[in-house]
Amino acid sequence: MNSFTDTFIRAELISFVHDPGNGDTPKAGSLEHYGDGLLWLKGQHIHAVGHFAELSPSLPKGAEVLDYHDKLIMPGFIDTHVHYVQLDIMASYGRQLLDWLNDYTFPEECRFANHAHAEALSNAFLDEMLRAGTTTAQVFGSSHPGSVDAFFTACQKRQLRMLVGKVLMDRNAPEALMDGASGIADSERLIEDWHGKQRLGYSVTPRFAPTSTKIQMDAAGALLRNDPSLWLQTHLAENSGELDWVAELFPGSRDYLAVYEEAGLVGPRSTFAHGIHLDNGMRKRLADRGANIAFCPSSNLFLGSGLFDREAAKETGMAFTYASDIGAGTDLSGFGTLKAAYQVGQLGGQPLTAWQGFYGLTMGNAKALSLDSHIGQLAPTLEADFVVIDTQATSLLSRRISHCTTLGERLFALMMLADDRAIYETWAGGICQHRRDV
Repeated sequence: MNSFTDTFIRAELISFVHDPGNGDTPKAGSLEHYGDGLLWLKGQHIHAVGHFAELSPSLPKGAEVLDYHDKLIMPGFIDTHVHYVQLDIMASYGRQLLDWLNDYTFPEECRFANHAHAEALSNAFLDEMLRAGTTTAQVFGSSHPGSVDAFFTACQKRQLRMLVGKVLMDRNAPEALMDGASGIADSERLIEDWHGKQRLGYSVTPRFAPTSTKIQMDAAGALLRNDPSLWLQTHLAENSGELDWVAELFPGSRDYLAVYEEAGLVGPRSTFAHGIHLDNGMRKRLADRGANIAFCPSSNLFLGSGLFDREAAKETGMAFTYASDIGAGTDLSGFGTLKAAYQVGQLGGQPLTAWQGFYGLTMGNAKALSLDSHIGQLAPTLEADFVVIDTQATSLLSRRISHCTTLGERLFALMMLADDRAIYETWAGGICQHRRDV
């Protein structure tokens, strides 16, 4: 398919314009829904979206329309925190965070010194991600710059919109993974080579405070000050043992968040994974700086880290996003992330509606990552990243959907019962990047 090709797809279309709120019905104007819709693509972008009956008379004579009238199309799912280098250690026996890092994560990431291995895993990860309906992610590489070169190269070939960064780590890790004096220089080279090229962006990536010296974190902050278009990703307050360790390592800082604040790492393009063990003062400080917490429910449950408090986030105005956190997470599918988020919410008396979930997975995540001018909606001029969902993909899902009488019920059934089998096609950059085998 060349960049000038027009593509016409007839299907049910659902897209969020803004936050639908917490009610059982979405706020007026927050949702665009076309029961019999037409999605008109021009090359990599969306040209028009609307009711099929209204748009079809304006189609070119003899235009071929892909008829997916029995399918549902949404914007592509977005994952704000995931480690591609941990794909092969998913479902490794749980334990707590720090044990899991030492027993599984660090040994696995040592393998990425081999460029051929990094290339193979990059492509395997992207295959899995697209199969799950995710079209954009913010991704951790390993501490090896080649792991990021390999991943960016694979993304560029597929014309994906992707954020990724080389892990910065100069202490409290195996010698083979520590980047010492070269970490910042390698990051600068990667930024020069890849940031802003086609649909790619760079996230400055200190793993977390315990594995970076103050000198390294200050240098990472300098990178952000020198180029405000960069992103920042790291971890914050995931585990109680981690909090104690940070307090020992940084006795002069008032709390864990302050360690990052003092280095200049907290801003509107900053994503902090987890944020479970925060107080409202820390949440307010994050909100004031426009940063977001990546809520990783399946990972938090798997490692027993704790339950994220969505209501406290909302009350303090702190933005949060939805993420898989592979490899501690147990599901690359956005459906799986939302299912786990609902279960975490129920344990805290904070029910998650399907409106909130699918808004978060699409437009909400795009907005928090400052990507909403490119992706997150089915809207003219935006990039043509979307998923074609088969609500009849399994016999159980089909039975449940047949008993639904409202759109809200159908979306909730999808959120709880669907998996990668429900992704019929995944499109990114106006190209069908994945099609289900059967």
